[in-house]
Amino acid sequence: MIREYRTIEEVAGPLMLIKQIEGVKYDELGEIELENGEIRRCRVLEVNGSNVLVQLFDNAAGLNLSTSKVRFSGHGVQLPVSQDMLGRVFNGMGEPIDDGPRIIPEKTLDINGTPINPAARMYPDEFIQTGISTIDGLNTLVRGQKLPIFSGSGLPHANLAAQIVRQAKVRGKDEKFAVVFAAIGITFEEADFFISDFKKTGAIDRTVLFINLASDSAIERITTPRMALTAAEHLAFDCDMHVLVILTDITNYAEALREVSAARKEVPGRRGYPGNLYTDLATMYERAGRKKGSSGSITMIPILTMPEDDKTHPIPDLTGYITEGQIILSRDLYRKGMLPPVDVLPSLSRLKDKGIGKGKTRADHANVMNQLFSNYARGKEAKELMVVLGEAALSPMDRLYAKFSDEFEAQYINQSFYENRSIEETLEIGWRLLSILPKSELKRIKPEFIEQYYQN
Repeated sequence: MIREYRTIEEVAGPLMLIKQIEGVKYDELGEIELENGEIRRCRVLEVNGSNVLVQLFDNAAGLNLSTSKVRFSGHGVQLPVSQDMLGRVFNGMGEPIDDGPRIIPEKTLDINGTPINPAARMYPDEFIQTGISTIDGLNTLVRGQKLPIFSGSGLPHANLAAQIVRQAKVRGKDEKFAVVFAAIGITFEEADFFISDFKKTGAIDRTVLFINLASDSAIERITTPRMALTAAEHLAFDCDMHVLVILTDITNYAEALREVSAARKEVPGRRGYPGNLYTDLATMYERAGRKKGSSGSITMIPILTMPEDDKTHPIPDLTGYITEGQIILSRDLYRKGMLPPVDVLPSLSRLKDKGIGKGKTRADHANVMNQLFSNYARGKEAKELMVVLGEAALSPMDRLYAKFSDEFEAQYINQSFYENRSIEETLEIGWRLLSILPKSELKRIKPEFIEQYYQN
């Protein structure tokens, strides 16, 4: 029997204190019934003896403390899951918002998930082709990896995310591939862009969308990525699918955590964020991976905007510790008109060596990747010298490297958001660029590959 309580003591912002409560647990879901019959939801944040602090999913407007009733469900926030979720659009609480019918669930799962036993994890080593040269060729995404994109305010990370959703696939296998896309704290225009783009290109058919708008409550913002990951776990480990999870924008998620922490009057950590931000982010990111005994997998691309383009800000800083690399977008490249503006040199995929090579991409991939990095870095140095000393002060070889740098940005980095390059096309462009330089400069490539691919 569900007990009802009329012992609401006070409401402060998104928080509500209820007294004389029995048998309620942390994170339990509750309902508040107003005098007019309206139902609002809440979640238990803290239990102190018989006092319970809950967080409201909706605002507290019109809530009368003396006449409102509270009851608790006995379980945390849950998501009904089914393979029928593919092609559907949900809000941050897992409710359909696409005018379609409610999902008939195969099961109902707690959105906090269950951690993957480290001994049951499989090492990521399968190449995922995104069709984007700067990722596939130089910072390769591997199945089961966590590879964040660090962006800045005003940079086109939304277009890049949409491109990855459209184009990503596991090569050479006829295995089921799905995308779970969670938009956290975005504007209505951004939400409309994602939904219409996925519908227009047909990507919606293999995608589950969770949309949380900037006007929605902070608690829904905190719930949205966990809803998405719960749906991904069902598709990956119950339906044996390869699932790519894209979460944008993690910065909005962390801001919601900070808002709740401030309302609870917790002692703040760095820049006012809660002291447990690292742990909180890790509980999300670590849900990606591959399990022994399951052919499914979860690969994750969290996207976050760095406040003031600062890589040392707590959100990108902690994300970098937990994940396996980062793709960094450059404001300078964006000003030059390079799209997507991926800053190649500071970007890194720590698992790229595991997903490339013979039988996965091509035997020359690692050599070409290392040589392109080296040449572009030297070309950038030559361009900086040119600014200080003038072009006449450069040696003929330095001028060639400066030319290589310009051509690398124009041909390799720059590609349309609707251009889908195979890994063979990406490597072909790489060889065309390397052929600007004499063979004697290609010191990181085996002679047999130079013989086979160098374009005279």
